[in-house]
Amino acid sequence: VQLQAYGGGLVQAGGSLRLSCAASGRTFSSYTMGWFRQPPGKEREFVAAISWSGGVTNYADSVKGRFTISRDNAENTVYLQMNSLKPEDTADYYCAAKPQWGNSWAARRYDYWGQGTQVTVSS
Repeated sequence: VQLQAYGGGLVQAGGSLRLSCAASGRTFSSYTMGWFRQPPGKEREFVAAISWSGGVTNYADSVKGRFTISRDNAENTVYLQMNSLKPEDTADYYCAAKPQWGNSWAARRYDYWGQGTQVTVSS
């Protein structure tokens, strides 16, 4: 599975962005997909994950109620809708894929990673 994330940019606090992650490969629809982020000078952290069917999702506490993960298996794409953005959301955002749902928050469990897309939220 090859992944390509895009949609990052500069936005003011309180604004919105939608990130997309396009996947190649016929097995996309069977994979758990996750979004992670790495703020400047910090460790990579979990943001959100979605099961292969889209029926189960998981969010970091810091983004619950503001971010929504979704997927379109027909388009081989996973999305991250980010609303009410805060300066602390500034980071490089990465999408990732793995075959099982368990430990969806754990970066080390993911087998495939896309390149990052930068999100900057100004105050």
